[in-house]
Amino acid sequence: MIKNLLLKSRSYRKYDANTDISYDILKNLVNLTRYSPTAANLQPLKFIISCTKEKNPLIFPHLSWAGYLKNWHGPEKGERPAAYIIVLGDTEITEDFGCDHGIAAQSILLGAAEIGLGGCIIGAVNRQRLRKALDISFQYRILLVIALGKPMETVIIEPLPEDGNIRYWRSNDGAHHVPKRSLDEIIISENS
Repeated sequence: MIKNLLLKSRSYRKYDANTDISYDILKNLVNLTRYSPTAANLQPLKFIISCTKEKNPLIFPHLSWAGYLKNWHGPEKGERPAAYIIVLGDTEITEDFGCDHGIAAQSILLGAAEIGLGGCIIGAVNRQRLRKALDISFQYRILLVIALGKPMETVIIEPLPEDGNIRYWRSNDGAHHVPKRSLDEIIISENS
């Protein structure tokens, strides 16, 4: 059921470094995006796949993790992602990628959840430094980076508190708590 996959597909930020992800698994996850909707059927997205101990460290330092957790600067060694998928927009196809990269990222994360993996969509990327580190052509706009691995943390969905604070937080046991608005709050029109 799709709801179960959505509940398993959280933004994980700590991973089991002893679990590798093969290039073929990543290719299969990217293949899911080919079946995802795309505006005007332009299919302007391209992907860089990384799952090696040589390439992954070139990506990690250019990512910002969990902005609301001010005293946490991202996963430590032993907790870092086993793989990354960098989502690019091909400017020779279009200059406007709309929401295609969001749809593609969700498809990848749902596919990952289905096989027991987890990930995090990262938009806080130092694009200039990442482009230089991987020698990415200016033909491609860096849209997102998806970190992937076997999750090593618990993510708990909670009701939004009365004060409306949407900031996620970590409890003393390391669990990651994510407040979510209620269904009644997000539906603005009554059935007529």
